[in-house]
Amino acid sequence: MEIEFHFLNPQSISSAPVPVPAMLHRDYTLDLPDECLSLVFNSLSQSDRNKCSLVCHRWYRVEGQSRQRLSLHAASALEPLLPTLLTRFDSVTKLALKNDRRTDSISDDSLSFISTKLPRLTRLKLRSCKQITEQGISALATNCRWLRKISCASCSFGPTALAAILTSCPLLEDLSLKRLRGVINKGNGYTNSAEELLIGAGFTGSDSLRSICLKDLYNAQCFVQFLAGCKNLRTIKILRCSGPWDGSLDEISSRVPGITEVHLEKLQVSDKGLFCLSKCTDLEILHIVKTPECTDAGIAEIASKCHMLRKLHIDGWRTNRIGDLGLIEISKGCPKLQELVLVGVNPTFRSLDPIAGNCRQLERLAMCGCETVGDSEVACLGARCTMLRKLCIKGCPVSDNGLAALAQGCPSLVKVKLKRCGAVTPKCIEWLRAIRGEGFSISLDTMESQQEQDMDIVVGNETGAGDQMAEMIDGMATMDLTTGSQVAQQPRGGRMRALMLVAIRRFSGGAGPSGSNGANPGDNPPSASA
Repeated sequence: MEIEFHFLNPQSISSAPVPVPAMLHRDYTLDLPDECLSLVFNSLSQSDRNKCSLVCHRWYRVEGQSRQRLSLHAASALEPLLPTLLTRFDSVTKLALKNDRRTDSISDDSLSFISTKLPRLTRLKLRSCKQITEQGISALATNCRWLRKISCASCSFGPTALAAILTSCPLLEDLSLKRLRGVINKGNGYTNSAEELLIGAGFTGSDSLRSICLKDLYNAQCFVQFLAGCKNLRTIKILRCSGPWDGSLDEISSRVPGITEVHLEKLQVSDKGLFCLSKCTDLEILHIVKTPECTDAGIAEIASKCHMLRKLHIDGWRTNRIGDLGLIEISKGCPKLQELVLVGVNPTFRSLDPIAGNCRQLERLAMCGCETVGDSEVACLGARCTMLRKLCIKGCPVSDNGLAALAQGCPSLVKVKLKRCGAVTPKCIEWLRAIRGEGFSISLDTMESQQEQDMDIVVGNETGAGDQMAEMIDGMATMDLTTGSQVAQQPRGGRMRALMLVAIRRFSGGAGPSGSNGANPGDNPPSASA
């Protein structure tokens, strides 16, 4: 069989472009209805949606009509653009209006116009809208009766606007009020104007409201009567509000015993208030942050009645009024505890041992600035906390000897974060990582690196002291251990000594101790003196 090869003559090849079939130029997205195209846009990220809106006129129109979440800079310069914006984004259900505190915001007329164009709003966030008064909020509440969540911060309206919201939005579930300038004191007492307005409007309580947050208010007590009338209220957050709160907590807990989550931060509340909260036997989450009048007696009362408690955060503010006695009662009365955060509290083996033994579901534990948590306490956790998954230790006198207990203990442990534990060496960290194998994460921010950061601040670097304070509990977020508190700074004398040591080491050219950081699974645990 003969095979013939035919070679083309290069001169016979034409340089004219080959015609492309018309089907290759066809836009197949034209076959998709607008509804399908909007579903595609809804599955994209915010930046991708913005890019897609620039492809063609149709995508621009469909993307705008399908957008449900919108955030605008609510300065006064936005007002001329509102008609065009709301014509394009006419299906928005979640709106955020944020303004700079130094500039004028949109007015009541603009907010009223927004409410007429977006009547099906379900979520609204207002930030620093100082020019919005009761008139604008009343118009908004009248037109947007589907609102379920409202958050207001640094605004100027007062009780009249709040009364309009509460009476006109029957589906409201979540209300957050922060730094309202229109709610002010009258004389030496607290004004009851909000309560009087609600009663005058025939409003006795909300059946739909489930969560409320009061933050940085001078007279938040005027809302107590309203809160006590919300029978389905489940979450209360009272943060940095002035005035005594023991009596208010008594009234709320007596009339709404179904509360499951309470956050108290920087309040004038004592054990009497905690005794009142113990009436809420379904309590699952409790945050007590920087309330210096609370002691072990209040914690013990909570433990004796709130057996459903799952998450407990305590920032003792280094007052030493909450310690072993209260935590021992927690171990006895709260067997379902899953998350425990202790900041500025000094527990010892005496309380951590029963917690590890009785709270068998404990999965997340954080101890920050606990001066009494040492090697024996960590060894106790390693031996008895079989369900512990995440551990955070900051500013505690723990060494390599204590961490060695984690090599074989805590079989469920997947993440450990250590910071400002000066006696822990990198060699121990590498050894633990090698022993535990894959799936185990451990990090160490040594005292030396922290001291060098302090030195950088002293010599004039632009690293802010506020950022340094925030770093004290940044591991909480990554470990699902959020807390609004921070560990107090070191004593001045200890900090100055640390800075001097860093300066001597740096300018004398001295190096740190040498040694290999490698580790083999068969090695013995390194000692603290290595």
